[in-house]
Amino acid sequence: MDAQSRRRADEIDPADQWVLNPRTGNYELRLDSSAAQQTQQQRPSVGAPRRTRTAPAAPAAPEAPSPVVPGPRRGDGPPGGRRGGRSRRIGGGGRKKALMITGGTLAFLLVGGSLAAYLYYDHLNGNLNVTDIGNAGSGGFKKDQPINILVIGTDKRSGAGNEGYGDKDSVGHADTTILFHVSKDRSNATALSIPRDLITSVPDCPTKQPDGSTKNIPGEKGTRFNTSLGQSGRDPGCTMRTVKEITGIQVDHFMMVDFNAVKNLSTAVGGVPVCLEKDVNDKDSKLKLSAGEHRLAGEDALAFVRTRHAFGNQSDLDRIKTQQQFLGSMMREMKSKETLTSPKKFLSLAEVATKSLTVDSSIGSIDKLTDLAGELKDMNLKNISFTTLPVVDNPAEKVKATVVVNQAQADPLLQMIRGDVSLTEVEKKEKAAKESAEAQDKAKQDALLQGEKAPAGDVRVDIRNGGGPAGSASTTLNWLQNSKGVNKASNLGNAPAKIPATQLEFAPNQAAQARALADMMGLPATALKVAAADAGPKTPMKLTLGADFKGAGIALNAPTEAPEGVQRVEADKAICAK
Repeated sequence: MDAQSRRRADEIDPADQWVLNPRTGNYELRLDSSAAQQTQQQRPSVGAPRRTRTAPAAPAAPEAPSPVVPGPRRGDGPPGGRRGGRSRRIGGGGRKKALMITGGTLAFLLVGGSLAAYLYYDHLNGNLNVTDIGNAGSGGFKKDQPINILVIGTDKRSGAGNEGYGDKDSVGHADTTILFHVSKDRSNATALSIPRDLITSVPDCPTKQPDGSTKNIPGEKGTRFNTSLGQSGRDPGCTMRTVKEITGIQVDHFMMVDFNAVKNLSTAVGGVPVCLEKDVNDKDSKLKLSAGEHRLAGEDALAFVRTRHAFGNQSDLDRIKTQQQFLGSMMREMKSKETLTSPKKFLSLAEVATKSLTVDSSIGSIDKLTDLAGELKDMNLKNISFTTLPVVDNPAEKVKATVVVNQAQADPLLQMIRGDVSLTEVEKKEKAAKESAEAQDKAKQDALLQGEKAPAGDVRVDIRNGGGPAGSASTTLNWLQNSKGVNKASNLGNAPAKIPATQLEFAPNQAAQARALADMMGLPATALKVAAADAGPKTPMKLTLGADFKGAGIALNAPTEAPEGVQRVEADKAICAK
């Protein structure tokens, strides 16, 4: 082949060079050595993740970066010594390099299109926007614990691509908010939508300022939930704190997207399939579609998730259902064979997803995001349930514009999430490897509740508040003494540290007392912690009220079924909007 018929290295499109390695099942980007060297010279300089950015529109196809090898394990990195990683060589004596993509790392792109995997590592790191939220989060998810991620869609109007949707100077609100709870065993997840018009209390919010200082933004009672972001300078950490106040669930991380994310992600994935039961012509959102099936991308996709007048009774609650249907469809599309087997589409998703995201500093790098992706990648979509915090119309209003929590339905639903109880029937084969050990541990723990219960007058307990509402130790003491006859109880005030779940510590010879107290308070077996040695005859047990404690007399036992009437749909189901 002469020089004129050869393609120059800088003309090679990486997306055209992908081949399937039958030994590993992974796609590999293969370039000859001269192409690799030329591409390496063109590598963009990358610094730390940016703090602010104006998001460009989604590219038709991503630029061709150097073949960086992030690798399938944490700690591997790109060639040239960055992040301590090394490149991988393919073949015995050849000098070819390969960019490996593990299909499973597409994981879940909801959390929301956030993780498109181990792609040209440093370049994607530079795309991310990172916000320091102080101690609003847990400090980071743990592999042996449930994961709670707050996905926030803001209606911020500033920035390229966000204009033309109303108030161009709006700093934005928490327009769409979903608390995404991933189970401890990673077999299932619950996505809980929180209505933007919910009347609640926004707590005081310590907020990091551009100069590195922290400003305390005062809380507000009786206000809309959506004001927890943007208004008065509140950051996503304030929305996380507000969600914890409402649900009693500690949020680990947040991921925030704007209008551009919907437009660009839907375009990058090749359009999102939706179904309509009727013709729609909404002049406000500019959504005009005929009944039937459509594949929406860009402005049409944004109009679909923004419309409040096209479906149902034209309320925000019906818009939430539409958004859940759209997200479920996008997730199905991202995990489809057509996406997983298209290198060009995969690269485009990675580029767009990282440019669309703002995250907290605990997951503010591709390395940390891919760790998170690894926790989610094997989850079956049929085991992901979308639901909405149960609410009713605000009784204080004549013209119904806001809602308040429906405690009768919300309390058991939130107990299920806090108790890590799935809303779906998880197939046994997905949990078979873990069931035996878990069953033994559960049986052993459940046994603590079986047996004789001591009379109320014999129960001795010291009560501390380690995360419940203010004054919980005092109100619990009064309730036990006045309603249950537990006269040997004491209030020791606040615990040294906050804990997520209520805990009762007792000695073996106090088991009958512990069973009696657990029965009175509705404590689950998991709340009981038995010591190794017996206690003295007048030594009290130790009851520490955790973040799951909602009030004296409210049982903590997590229900096994969702309350009747709670809205719910699984992510694997396609439902027509109506």
